[in-house]
Amino acid sequence: MSSARLPVLEKFIADLRTVWSAEADNQRRMERAKPLLEQLVKDAGLKAHSASWPSTEGYKNLLLYVDPDHHFVINAVVRMPGRTGSVHDHADAWVLYGVLDGSESLERYERIDDGSRPGYAEVRLASVSTGTQGKVDLVPPGAIHAEQGGPTRSVAIIVRSQRLGQGTVLQSATARLRSRTNWWRDEIARLRGAGVTCAYEIDANSAAARTTRSEWPER
Repeated sequence: MSSARLPVLEKFIADLRTVWSAEADNQRRMERAKPLLEQLVKDAGLKAHSASWPSTEGYKNLLLYVDPDHHFVINAVVRMPGRTGSVHDHADAWVLYGVLDGSESLERYERIDDGSRPGYAEVRLASVSTGTQGKVDLVPPGAIHAEQGGPTRSVAIIVRSQRLGQGTVLQSATARLRSRTNWWRDEIARLRGAGVTCAYEIDANSAAARTTRSEWPER
């Protein structure tokens, strides 16, 4: 491991490697990793360090670490005030999402159609939880959700059981909907909190196109 990493991140990686070595099941791994991430995102030094991290606008992630043996991934996202996220899932990946700075909301959706129409899904907003520094959410494979930025700049640390881009994902902002982007944003805003059903397309290529597009130096 590089000596250029912050000590707190170095320890976090070592602790995750210990968990991954001890557990073969990804769900157990992520459940044990959750309190480790909660501790990491409460670190004042890491929060101060993240103030210089660049924005990840444009569906980019900052790549902090990829484990060479167990293949888990640590990313960061930096959202500008009021950033709107799209409805999606992470296919086969387990994901831990921890707020390091600012506030963010996690919207969880449930699918209500029978899946018989190829390339189409109907979903309903099931819950919304808002958190500040120290809040960590566990998102299982296939769980449909969206992350929304708060009124100020926000930073989150993400642990993934694997790189994204594997499997079929649900993604609202597909090429077929890009011509309706403004309409979609307005409609999602209207539906939030109302429990109204909305529909969106399935895009098997969106995860590969939308994740880990930029890397962040580990210093």
